[in-house]
Amino acid sequence: MPVEGQVLARAVRQAQYRQNRALDGGLARIGTTPAQWDALRAISRSPGASGRALAAETYQSEQAFGTLAGRLVAQNLIDRHRGRGRSIEHHLTPAGEKVLADGHAVVDDVLAELFSPLSDRDRETLLDLLLRVGRTE
Repeated sequence: MPVEGQVLARAVRQAQYRQNRALDGGLARIGTTPAQWDALRAISRSPGASGRALAAETYQSEQAFGTLAGRLVAQNLIDRHRGRGRSIEHHLTPAGEKVLADGHAVVDDVLAELFSPLSDRDRETLLDLLLRVGRTE
């Protein structure tokens, strides 16, 4: 009997909820949030990127990313400078690089625990299936 789409969607949300709760707790111990850490990671991957590009990379609206970036500036985790035209470039500060590195360790531990019930083969299969579902073509 085929599994209903709503049952699958609920299982994905349940796994995502468990991941988010674990990341919230782990990252709070180093003084950051998943959204902040994800923004630092995006800036690290694309130093000098615009707010628009970083918003897309972190699945946020430009306004939401701008508010988040303002908090990161206030915490001395990023610098923002005028770029071409009206664009604002984003860069990590040394403090931001430290939080990012500390966050990598936390996230690696949290995700290792989360995915520990799955074999390497199961993880490969899950990744393949999620990538197929997530394609936007």
